[in-house]
Parts: sequence; structure tokens; C-alpha cells
Amino acid sequence: MSKSAENALLTAEALAARIHAVAGTEPVGTALILGSGLGGLVEQVAGVHIPYDELPGFPHAGVSGHSPKLGIGLLGGTRVAVLGGREHYYERGNPAAMRLPLETLKALGVTRLILTNAAGSMQPDMPPGSLMLLSDHINFSGLNPLIGEKTEARFVPMTEAHSPALRAALRAAAGAEQIALHEGVYAWYSGPSFETPAEIRAIRILGADAVGMSTVPEVILARFLGLEVAAISVITNMAAGLSDERISHEHTKAMAPLGAVKLARVLTRFLTP
Repeated sequence: MSKSAENALLTAEALAARIHAVAGTEPVGTALILGSGLGGLVEQVAGVHIPYDELPGFPHAGVSGHSPKLGIGLLGGTRVAVLGGREHYYERGNPAAMRLPLETLKALGVTRLILTNAAGSMQPDMPPGSLMLLSDHINFSGLNPLIGEKTEARFVPMTEAHSPALRAALRAAAGAEQIALHEGVYAWYSGPSFETPAEIRAIRILGADAVGMSTVPEVILARFLGLEVAAISVITNMAAGLSDERISHEHTKAMAPLGAVKLARVLTRFLTP
């Protein structure tokens, strides 16, 4: 059977069975998806690490700064599933690229999903190195991973897409670690080009506090699948026109470690029973 035919036949349940065969069948209730420059946290999972290329339908390393593997094991004393990277819409033009991985997480028993990303700030008091908890988002791209879904489940309410309970728990974890955790609205642009200063001015008027090229499709898919979801941005730069920084993907990767250490502490505390 060809690799493409194998991928077409694999279901989330079949992938979950493959993962169980390697990682054991103990339930996994919480999952994390790591953003650009943040994939190193997957190495802190005490358990097994499965390369994505052993899981048909999981994304390959299309963007540097990601760690294309699935970690299953203990982090902060809680059994978790950690995805060291994601596929972005801009890689192949598919906003639903992360649907099968998320369906697989649900098949593993996951009920809570924490998303992370690298983002540009539009707030002067939220400089590079800061963390921002998403209170809400703006789908400025207009794309949606549920386009083409045939069932009535596609009409997903998004009023409280970012779980108030998870957000409160993450705020408490940050407080316990004495780490400032800003809160604000994240705007999703499709990428891969960065935004223009005019676009940044526009979304600031609309109420955005940070901007990036990911996360929103996974929030929509997670809510479609019935998962509770929250997200944190690591601020890697000021958005276009708001500083003299030269914005680039290399700059994003270089600046991500400033916030990654703090993010790891917050998430580990959040996962500590």
C-alpha cells in the first residue's frame, strides 16, 4: 500500500491505537500544542517521544523552530500529550491541517487543550519576552477549518471559545510563579508574509492586542470536538510600525526563548496537582 493510501485509511482511533502501543493506555486528559521557537518543552516530558513521521497525518517539519514529535508522559506530575509543533495554514493552504492530530488527541482521552504561539505585540506595556493569555480572538483571515464539514456540528458557538475556567487556572499558575501574565485579544492573519503597518493599525482599532499566524484554527477545531481550550502567546516582537525592530522568522526564533522559560514555568505549575 502506498503512503498516501495508508494516510487516507488511517483514522484518529487507529492512530490512537498506535500511540497506545508505544506509550501505554493510561488516560491522557490534557494536551499542549507548542508554537514557533517553543518546541523545546516537549523534551521535558518524562515518557515516550514519537516522531511525527511515524504518525501518518501528523504534520512534518514545515517550519523551523518547531520540534515535530509527540511526547506522552509526565509534565508537572500530570500525564499529558505534547505536540512539539503544528502545521500552519500558510504551508499548504489548509486551515484544517491540524484536524486529524486533534481528533487523535480526543481519541486518547484528551478533554483540555492548551495552545501556545509566538506573536507580535500591539501594546507598549507588553514588550518582547512577555506572555499574553488569550481572552478572545479575531479571525481576521476569514478562513475556517470547518468549511466543508457536512454535519450540523459545524455551527460551533464561540462565545466562550477560550475557557474561563482554564484561563483562571493559568492566571493562578502564573501568580504562583510570580510571572506577569498579560491578557488580551489575538488576531489571526494567514501569513506567511508579516503584516503591514496599515494592517496593524486596522486591527488595533478593532481591539486586537497581539497578532500571529496560528492558533485560531485549532481553537475552532477544539471547540468543534468538544474540548476545553485556552491559549498563551509568547511575545517575540512589536508589531509592524510600532518599533525599529526588523521583523523576520529568524528574529521570532531568536526572541522566543525570552518568554519560553517563563511559559514552561507557568505550564508546569498549571499541570502540578
